[in-house]
Amino acid sequence: MHEKASSTKGKLYPDASAALEGIVRDGMLLAVGGFGLCGIPEALIDALRHTGVRDLTIASNNAGVDGWGLGLLLETRQIKKMISSYVGENAEFESQYLSGALEVEFCPQGTLAERMRAGGAGIPGFYTRTGVGTLVADGKEHKEFDGVTYLLERGIRADVALVKAWKADTQGNLVYRRTARNFNPNAATCGTITVAEAEIIVQPGEIDPDQVHTPGIFVHRLVHNPNSIKRIEKRTLREV
Repeated sequence: MHEKASSTKGKLYPDASAALEGIVRDGMLLAVGGFGLCGIPEALIDALRHTGVRDLTIASNNAGVDGWGLGLLLETRQIKKMISSYVGENAEFESQYLSGALEVEFCPQGTLAERMRAGGAGIPGFYTRTGVGTLVADGKEHKEFDGVTYLLERGIRADVALVKAWKADTQGNLVYRRTARNFNPNAATCGTITVAEAEIIVQPGEIDPDQVHTPGIFVHRLVHNPNSIKRIEKRTLREV
């Protein structure tokens, strides 16, 4: 799958549904940015739900929560497999996993980030000490370097990546806001086609080049989402 922006339409699409048109299909692998509910591409996830595509494999730090984020796709049974590092906030995820309806590949958090980064850099695999001697190591190649055992981990190259930015220009240069950066830059680079939603859209030249986190060359489609919903997973209050 290859995507080239039209010289007439450019990268900016009118809405999330239009941005996904023609590029999603059953059985594909997606990389999705976000950490918990922070920095998730909520408009694109909702649009993906409405496409009805099924049997998806999704590489993402976690699967959202019940009723929000990737949890919406679990509700509709559109996800076949999750490649994740943390899944503890989602009862639907737990239920489907324990019943055998959902396949899960657990991946240490740093390893998952590096697998995305490596895939985006054209690196098919790398060795890491993380996971040696645990269930994570089952079935993986082990190799010794300088007397220390390492595991071979494969880079992730997704069919489509969905990411969330705070600001973008119409050429697809992206800026993330604080901790909402999280997995988004790595996910953006590992997509064969990358679709980004941004809260603010500006014209080329209005973003200082030194402030760009993801260069526009990695972004194929862009959608404006000025009404981003920022939900909190857990609200903890201190007694006064």
